[in-house]
Amino acid sequence: MKSLSAPARRGPTSLRRSDIPAVAPARRVSGAGSVLSAILDHGPVARSTVARLTGLSPASVTGHTGRLVARGLIRESAQATGPKGLGRPHIPLEIDTSRHLVAGAHIAVAHSTVSLMDLRGRILAVDRQPHRGTEPQRILGDVAARLPRLLAAHAAGRTVFGLGVATGHRVDPEAGLVIEHPQLGWRNVPVRDVLAAATGLQVQVDSHARALARAEQMLGEATTRASAVLLFVGAVVDAAFATAGAIHLGPRSGAGSVAHLPLGSAGAGGAEPCPCGRTGCLQSEVSEHAMVRRAAEQGLPAASFTELLDQALAGEARAVALFRRRARLVGRAAALLLDMFDPEVLVVVEPGAGRLPQCLADLRAEVAERSWVCDDPERAVVPSSFTGSVLATAGGAVALGVLYADPLGSWPALPTVS
Repeated sequence: MKSLSAPARRGPTSLRRSDIPAVAPARRVSGAGSVLSAILDHGPVARSTVARLTGLSPASVTGHTGRLVARGLIRESAQATGPKGLGRPHIPLEIDTSRHLVAGAHIAVAHSTVSLMDLRGRILAVDRQPHRGTEPQRILGDVAARLPRLLAAHAAGRTVFGLGVATGHRVDPEAGLVIEHPQLGWRNVPVRDVLAAATGLQVQVDSHARALARAEQMLGEATTRASAVLLFVGAVVDAAFATAGAIHLGPRSGAGSVAHLPLGSAGAGGAEPCPCGRTGCLQSEVSEHAMVRRAAEQGLPAASFTELLDQALAGEARAVALFRRRARLVGRAAALLLDMFDPEVLVVVEPGAGRLPQCLADLRAEVAERSWVCDDPERAVVPSSFTGSVLATAGGAVALGVLYADPLGSWPALPTVS
């Protein structure tokens, strides 16, 4: 094992009072965080409406919004609401995207993606490069070296207040450590400390499944859902679980480790043994590596998973069949997760489900056949809100999620407010 010792969001829409719940779905955030989230969800929106959405008093909302304006996170909209001539008009609040950006880095098995994101979660720039080696020093140094070039080309005078880093397997966000990433050979890598020293930015680190679950809560399919499961299927297979608006971490940062869920004998036929020594594990059956291996066994030339996906999108019958098989196996895992957690929604991050309608139909059909609790797969099982930009979203969502939970917390690059 290699080790390093430790030292596209919806646009603004008008909001009717009849559309507003008495209190928004629970999120474990500060008072200022709940105000900022309400403005993200519904802005431009009046202070009185924010009070109704959050359950906070008008005085509290006024205090929080004043601090958020001073910090450059929100601004008053130029457009006033209310009929002309009938009292004082309401001045709506909206997210200020003109002053601050967040940087993101996603570290995959074969490549890393560096991105820039505004405060509404919109991706502004992406740079994806293959690894030149899997040593932590090399990969993290490469990420740090690429970021200034991206900022120079795309930041346009805005302040980058933080860097979010996402990767697969076990990650401890409180310690800023990648505890274990078997495919990279990483163990106890202090990603936060290394990148903070190299970039001068405040760095947040988390697993890509938890980051994307948080992105779905803030920006995507799960914004109005109190409970959600996210299943990530790529080179790494893992999951994240959210209830009462909070993402479950686990005492060993291991929540969502579903790579070795057994699929049963029907899934294991002709399978390559998993690194754990068994056959029929979810990851060994549906990972990108497994897909490319199966394509080669069938005489289908595909040098990479991306090439295989392109063939399926072009209608190559054998490639489509491989993705449909994958969808059915992912459906088995989805059915199990639905029965274990009974969430309002299960989000599947898998390109076949996001881009090939027959794959999503196969996945839902498998859920319908196997789940004991899901009576409406069409509603309960959905593809990622970020298909086509998943990896670019994941890193930035780590830092953005921390900001929205506690926007008045310690962010040295943002103005200090009392």
